[in-house]
Amino acid sequence: MIDVTVENFETEVIAASQSVPVLVDFWAPWCGPCKSLGPVLEKLETDYEGRFKLVKVNSDDEQELASAFGIRSLPTCVLLINGQPVDGFMGAQPEGKVREFLDKHVPAGAEAEPEIAEEEEEAPVEEDAESILEKFRHALAADPADDGARFGYVKALMTAGRSDDAKVAFAPVIAKAALDRRLDALQRWMKADDFAQGGADIAALEVRIAADRRDFGARFDRAQLLMAQQAWTAAMDELLEILMRDKGWSEDLARKTYIAILEIIQPPAVKVADGQVPPEDATVAGYRRRLSSVVLS
Repeated sequence: MIDVTVENFETEVIAASQSVPVLVDFWAPWCGPCKSLGPVLEKLETDYEGRFKLVKVNSDDEQELASAFGIRSLPTCVLLINGQPVDGFMGAQPEGKVREFLDKHVPAGAEAEPEIAEEEEEAPVEEDAESILEKFRHALAADPADDGARFGYVKALMTAGRSDDAKVAFAPVIAKAALDRRLDALQRWMKADDFAQGGADIAALEVRIAADRRDFGARFDRAQLLMAQQAWTAAMDELLEILMRDKGWSEDLARKTYIAILEIIQPPAVKVADGQVPPEDATVAGYRRRLSSVVLS
């Protein structure tokens, strides 16, 4: 892993990418998700044994580079091959997702495939997801009025990309959504998914934002597309851009959507001994603080 600046960018990134794919990690010291993604990228650089090169750009110190790549949220990773950006992703991704991303572009290694196959055999993601769904199905069958179980079930369906099934499961409580923060969060997620399926073009929205940074309609639409992609931190970053300029825009729509995302990404409560305070998820805590600092400023 190498820290890149404007001075060494040509050598460490452009020239290096002529012989090996170079993954550029745009991050910042204040960014919580950056801190969780960084160790994943460094581990994979070691695992891939030189089949790609990892470099990091501190976006606060190297704003010229961040601007040149159009970086609007952190973390953002851009992959360069032969001096050209070919792909990228935003937000803190789990190791398996980053491996999938790399394997689309990085030359295959002799030992990489057996290792991945072994990991998949030991921890099948689909089975885990199905077991979660089954748990909530049983809970709802036992008590259809259990809104906590319904929230978990609909969230699991949306996470799995089964939005039609999620809407069916959500229908019995749709009238309560305005009165329940968790149900309201699910409804906003489903609306974002509907918006994305309507064919909105994120590139066109970015052109509008570049032309007018106060085009809050375009910013909100971009946030909705990111929600539909489950790029949660990137979506909140976009909503913060609205809130920093107009806290009450569109009847508080940006703030309400931001809070909805926090509800969605909040992990289940961890059981602790009496008198102890359960630990708070670092990403959720960090983004709550950022919201407070903007709203109260």
